[in-house]
Amino acid sequence: MFRCGRFCFELDRPLVMGIVNVTPDSFSDGGRYLGVEAAIEHALALREAGADILDIGGESTRPGAQPVSVDAELERVIPVVEGLRDAGVALSVDTMKPEVMRAALAAGADMINDVNALRGPGALEAVAASSAGVCLMHMQGEPRTMQLEPHYGDVVAEVAAFLTARVEAAVAAGVGRERILVDPGFGFGKDLGHNLALFKHLRRFADIAPVLVGVSRKSMLGAITGRSTHERLIPSVTAALLAVRNGARVVRVHDVRETIDALKIWQVLGEED
Repeated sequence: MFRCGRFCFELDRPLVMGIVNVTPDSFSDGGRYLGVEAAIEHALALREAGADILDIGGESTRPGAQPVSVDAELERVIPVVEGLRDAGVALSVDTMKPEVMRAALAAGADMINDVNALRGPGALEAVAASSAGVCLMHMQGEPRTMQLEPHYGDVVAEVAAFLTARVEAAVAAGVGRERILVDPGFGFGKDLGHNLALFKHLRRFADIAPVLVGVSRKSMLGAITGRSTHERLIPSVTAALLAVRNGARVVRVHDVRETIDALKIWQVLGEED
């Protein structure tokens, strides 16, 4: 079970989280939905396509991304949350900033998706004081520099230890375990070898908490296929299916309709008698 603000998901099927980037510089669709009206229209289209959760972000965390101010992020995100809070779909806000977390939750967000795993001063308290769900992600370094020289002794063990510690910190702060997801953080301070090892051992992380996987259109898929960002629909959908097969309970994707269609076909045709 995953309790997420106004929503409660049994996790008896995989959940699909649709990406709503209200940014000028996200790696895949930066600038396309930067205006409030465009972002809301896109989010509603993802809802109609079947998204269970909409993940709204106002600061790019792509490799090399520069940070934005609290005010700029609030200006991008809060009107979108307010415009969608009665849309009948769970709303997540993708942010590292406690100030944005508090404002988003007050505006009607149901979940916080934090690539920094609630390590910012006041972040644990902001989420614990609400009924929101949270995703705790592993990241080595910070977005501006994380892909320069990622290094691990044992990437699976180290990421698992980090996520275990962050879950325990969240629980100790008052966040119920049923409100927590974990994300190994594909592409966040990892090279291709690290990403592949984490993907193949996803069930290790499922022992910690339900797992969210976000690999949609990412460079690891480009490295495997040779395809550019906008040619990664089939690789992204395939990776989402394999993530679910490996134990993921939530997949964060750009291509919601295609992912849901593929999951439906796989679940029906893949069933054993």
